[in-house]
Amino acid sequence: MTNSKINMLVIDDDDINIFIIKKVIEKTGYEVDMISKSNGQLAVDYLSNIAHNVEIFPHIILVDINMPVLNGWEFLEAYEKLDILKSNVHLYMLSSSVYEYDIEKAKTFKSVNGFISKPLTIERLKELLHLVTP
Repeated sequence: MTNSKINMLVIDDDDINIFIIKKVIEKTGYEVDMISKSNGQLAVDYLSNIAHNVEIFPHIILVDINMPVLNGWEFLEAYEKLDILKSNVHLYMLSSSVYEYDIEKAKTFKSVNGFISKPLTIERLKELLHLVTP
């Protein structure tokens, strides 16, 4: 258990997946402030608005691939063009996709730290949270 709050942004249009992630967070023992956005455009707008607020800027970003308006790939393209501090951000694709193409494509983005298959497990989330714990 840690006393440091971790900020997490989840970009996913599936309410059930958001619910599952919230439940998984509760079981980790970490203090996590999770914000969710239902598409990539809302996430880009949100990140742009908080770009220089280090107290609330996400330490971890989880991005789904298939979403309306701006999908995960389009979000990544826009995110990498944003003029914001990204050095302390751990960004992962979180998808139900099992296609090797998607896993390989994720590796082509310099901001992506890895690819996680849904559903997010307690063990995997603990690993991610441990990476960003001071």
